[in-house]
Amino acid sequence: MSKLDNLKKLQRELEASVDQLPLGNTAEDIVHGEGSVDAEVMFIGEAPGYHEQIQRRPFVGRSGQLLRKTLIEVNLPPEKVFISNIIKARPPENRDPTEEEIEAYKPFLNREIEIISPGLIATLGRYSMQKFLPYVKISQVHGRLHKVEWNDKTIFVLPMYHPAAGLRSTNVKQSFIDDFKKIEKTLLWIGEQQKTIKFEEKIKDSLL
Repeated sequence: MSKLDNLKKLQRELEASVDQLPLGNTAEDIVHGEGSVDAEVMFIGEAPGYHEQIQRRPFVGRSGQLLRKTLIEVNLPPEKVFISNIIKARPPENRDPTEEEIEAYKPFLNREIEIISPGLIATLGRYSMQKFLPYVKISQVHGRLHKVEWNDKTIFVLPMYHPAAGLRSTNVKQSFIDDFKKIEKTLLWIGEQQKTIKFEEKIKDSLL
């Protein structure tokens, strides 16, 4: 199966499981990730809000508009990006997700990450950051690339502020934009690292 087929299969399974999951009652309550299955960058936010629930698309409200506007400004085209959330249905009154809710949707997000297999994961806000970096504060690590061992593989994670926080604070908004400007160079660096790893693995195999 292709990556797109696998992603569609995952989405069907998620909708079929909605009555066993918190926050959702019908398949229409689910907000899937959106973007290219060959994305270089996967953005992971917190949870859908009102506008996301209505349109069944991630990041289409005010904070989503800031995210998408910034993507254009830093020349990250749609074919390089996949956008998702740790929770796939809207919490009441847009409250923070609970640990139980995060855990319930975790298998679906994990499979989504496995399918997309991005070069870089950019977490938006502390809840998605804590999935990979559970013991740090976002104010201390935002915009700094982290090499993380996750599910028996090495991944690269760039913690960023959630765009909603940028709407509440001019300083945070500037940090949000500045961190976005680092993504292009970060992807180039990651690409060089992966080439080195593949070369070393090839040499190692030839010696066996």
